[in-house]
Amino acid sequence: MDAFKDRVLAGKVAFVAGGSSGINLGIAEYFSHHGARVALLSRSQDKLDLAVAGIQAAGGEALGIAADVRDYAAVEAAIAQVQRQWGNLDVVVSGAAGNFVAAAKDMSANAFKTVVDIDLLGTFNVLRASYAYLNKPGASLISITAPQAVKPRVYQAHVCAAKAGINMLTQCLAMEWGVDGIRVNAISPGPISGTEGMARLAPTPEAEHAVKAHLALRDYGEKRDIADLALFLASDNSRYITGTIIDCDGGSKLGDADLPPLPPLPPRG
Repeated sequence: MDAFKDRVLAGKVAFVAGGSSGINLGIAEYFSHHGARVALLSRSQDKLDLAVAGIQAAGGEALGIAADVRDYAAVEAAIAQVQRQWGNLDVVVSGAAGNFVAAAKDMSANAFKTVVDIDLLGTFNVLRASYAYLNKPGASLISITAPQAVKPRVYQAHVCAAKAGINMLTQCLAMEWGVDGIRVNAISPGPISGTEGMARLAPTPEAEHAVKAHLALRDYGEKRDIADLALFLASDNSRYITGTIIDCDGGSKLGDADLPPLPPLPPRG
């Protein structure tokens, strides 16, 4: 990589909620590689310590703060701590999420509420709490949504509802906060390899094969694919983009009626 690209976020402060693992950690690591100081928020201090150690071992500057995104006061206190240490925030990523496979008729109200609280309320808490601590103009806010926001799926009523709310929240905040020079966008990842979400949704080779058969590109994406897009949205290269939900999903929402079938899996030995 050339020196200019490596310094895209030089001097910037980034806050990544849900940043101790998965896609969000991949984003945080990539931001650090490109020059940002990165603060991670998650519920597990042990996971945060491992994530921070990894970023620091690669030469980056990072800190981890344990808090639950469902607790507004705790999120605001974490962001205030980052601001005291490093100054105002330039980039905020809200990616904490919960998911499980369940039929609506078998799901308790509390189970439904848990996912909505983590995904939707948590996103509101992170973005709203960050407002007073943003560099204005110029700040970039990025939410992580999902194809379920616009494509209904069985056994995913809780996630579909929560992610649809994130999409609308993203666009409403873009309209309200654009006057302050704050950009608000969202990334909608498709199936990404090596993530807890796909391990739950497609836990067997047969299930994974079935998922890939419905993708235009016929394969899972990588965490780097989402990190590349997040870097673009965090940088000045996207200075005139706001209120947009960008798919990075291998064509998962295109429909599969006319896709040629994948060859069957070889028999297990």
